[in-house]
Amino acid sequence: MSTQDLSSNSSSPTRGLPEVAGRQLAPDGVLRAALNLSNFLLVSGRSEAGEWRGVAPDMARAMASALGVGVEFMACDTPAEVVRAAGSGAWTVAFIGADPARADRIRFAEPYVEIEAGYLVPPGSTLRHADEVDRKPHRIAAFRGSAYALWLASHLQHASLMHGATFDEAFEHFRHGGIDALASLVPKLLSDQQAWPGSRILPGAFMTVQQSVGSDAQHPEGALFVQQFVRDAKATGRVAALIEQHRVAGLKVPPLRAR
Repeated sequence: MSTQDLSSNSSSPTRGLPEVAGRQLAPDGVLRAALNLSNFLLVSGRSEAGEWRGVAPDMARAMASALGVGVEFMACDTPAEVVRAAGSGAWTVAFIGADPARADRIRFAEPYVEIEAGYLVPPGSTLRHADEVDRKPHRIAAFRGSAYALWLASHLQHASLMHGATFDEAFEHFRHGGIDALASLVPKLLSDQQAWPGSRILPGAFMTVQQSVGSDAQHPEGALFVQQFVRDAKATGRVAALIEQHRVAGLKVPPLRAR
């Protein structure tokens, strides 16, 4: 966990919000929002004033505004740090990839954005499509703890998975370790491709990473509020507007789920 940042918010509370939901999400008048800094598409850095910028921080500010409370950001370098802090009170909402492996501790709202995950292969690779990667004796590098690495760990049937502690470490394993493919979010693969001339992104996404807002699994009323907030933000175009405002390529707003 890195730094924390406190912003005040004086907007009026959400009409009709059950009192207990407010107590669960902002027990002392502050919404504590965990940010996953490794997702550069959703957290783009800090402003000159030191405020976190990006789609995820702005969604947290909007949620705090709806509650009529302040917002405090807990910045985590990896999604694993966010998960480890679940239930500790360090955060009350978390902007993180939705994954069933985390559902015992975190209750996820429906996704507000989704990002395709795919493979980068080295120069000279004979692989032509993502469907060809999961074969023996192929090895795949991925960032440990990411939603797509968790997905690969439970879905790969033949290829083996090699983890890096960071995006850059996974790329270094891929480039210098004789590894057959690098798994990552497609927007990140585009920049990695530039760093290794001759490498190629394979056609076909092996999964879609769904980014959600999580809350403590023990706080059902708070989770209901988060779910409704996310649905409203998607339906009203708020999420799409934030993606456009921050000029983020590779993010899509998924359709509203049937109730």
